[in-house]
Amino acid sequence: MITKSYRSPLGMITLAADARGLTGLWFEGQAHYGATLDGEGVPNGLGSASAVLDYTWAWLDTFFAGRAPAYTPPLHLIGTPFQLEVWGVLQGVPRGSTVTYSWVADEICRRRLAAGDERSTSPRAVGGAVGRNPVSIIVPCHRVVGANGALTGYAGGLDRKKWLLDVEKRFCNDAGARL
Repeated sequence: MITKSYRSPLGMITLAADARGLTGLWFEGQAHYGATLDGEGVPNGLGSASAVLDYTWAWLDTFFAGRAPAYTPPLHLIGTPFQLEVWGVLQGVPRGSTVTYSWVADEICRRRLAAGDERSTSPRAVGGAVGRNPVSIIVPCHRVVGANGALTGYAGGLDRKKWLLDVEKRFCNDAGARL
């Protein structure tokens, strides 16, 4: 696993990758900072990990310049099966929009039912998984809000969450451009 630092308008970001993909993108000092650095990294293929960091760096440059990244860097999300379910749902939330923790819980239940699994989940459990998202911005946990639409629970800080949401809405409103 290798890391690289990125200077963003929102402060320093640490990127981490292994040969399979991006394993982490954390704002300096955020909750759960670096949680996957000692994870299940693939020891070989540091050249591939370096390429993943380069792709991610370019994605961030494009994003913070207000343009739509044309790709998503390869991801290697490290977490529990439930966390991976939640993070998968987050990746489908459209730019410029928000969903609630309850909506994410309901979506997981819908997906499970479609697969013949009747297990339910709660918004509180979803909140725990959202808060441990190791790849901020790209896996858009900032798009999850409280039941009343209030900004709550962003590991990188509510000021950053508001900034990200405002920027995405502005870009989505500019001539149909989508981030």
